[in-house]
Amino acid sequence: MPSRGLHYPGSYAELRAWFPDDEACIDYLDWLRWPTGPVCPRCGRSASAVTTAGRVWRCGGCKKRVSRTAGTIFHDTRVPLTVWFAAAWFVTSQKDGASALGLQRVLGLGSYQTAWTMLHRYRTAMVRPGRELLGGRVEVDETFFGGEEPGVPGRGALGKTLVAIAVELHEPRGYGRARMSIIPNAEAQSLRSFLLSTVEPTSTVVTDGWGAYPRACADSFVHEPHPISGSGHKAHELLSAVHRVASLSKRWLLSTHQGGVGADHLQAYLNEFCFRFNRRRSRARGLLFYRLLQYAAGAVPVTYRQLVAHPRPKAVMPPGLKGPRSRPASLAQPPEDRPWRAARSLE
Repeated sequence: MPSRGLHYPGSYAELRAWFPDDEACIDYLDWLRWPTGPVCPRCGRSASAVTTAGRVWRCGGCKKRVSRTAGTIFHDTRVPLTVWFAAAWFVTSQKDGASALGLQRVLGLGSYQTAWTMLHRYRTAMVRPGRELLGGRVEVDETFFGGEEPGVPGRGALGKTLVAIAVELHEPRGYGRARMSIIPNAEAQSLRSFLLSTVEPTSTVVTDGWGAYPRACADSFVHEPHPISGSGHKAHELLSAVHRVASLSKRWLLSTHQGGVGADHLQAYLNEFCFRFNRRRSRARGLLFYRLLQYAAGAVPVTYRQLVAHPRPKAVMPPGLKGPRSRPASLAQPPEDRPWRAARSLE
């Protein structure tokens, strides 16, 4: 188990002390990817001799040059790694994460686009490949995300995004991990696909009385229905876990992101919510920072155009973007000797 002070910093002050420059950041990524030393992807031998300003490993056998950020979300980034690490700290150390606008302001980024892209790159790393399925007794239900729209209330609503939620139930009380996924409809086939990708076979699936669930569970799960109609109870009383998760996620989107999340990118935000919710009992916020960097160091890099739902070339280049683009300022700045005193002397 990673420990504070050895594998991850415990505070923002320690973060700045651990990672004062980009070389320290990239060495941390090396350690996360290759604890016993880098390995050449071509011949499998250990790489040696860092070249090109510390950004490239050269294989000692076949002489292949290997970028130290290749195969990570930081590959070919123009943003200094000190800024990336600070962004990861703000995302994981705060209870509600950070919005792109808030990140742009606190890190002094030149554009909203840069902050938005950084956050979405991190979100692509928040779902670990091959993660364990939920098990035991699992509560499952669906909910809609989106504002008020005309149409039939409930599952017949129009213009909203349907999301399936699964939450582990602990005995005698309490909740475990959660999963949230956009589904096209509430029919048996869609619900079954969600269950098979989320819940361990033979687990008990606790649902309401929706008629599609018996067919969705079929012979893969033990179905435990709790029909709302005629029970004398409200839905949030019989299925408290999924309603709690749905309420918290919607409140988070409204507060941190002002509700400005479209259906095209909603899944990425749901992944971030589950990443933080499933680690809510972590003994230190720095452990979340460690996990995020660990996953980011092995995630497939994505470009801005791959992240944007409907990329379109700009008809006219915005003013100020002509010529080579400037890099965001690194946090590795030399100390200044009391600039407020100098400012006073100039008045």
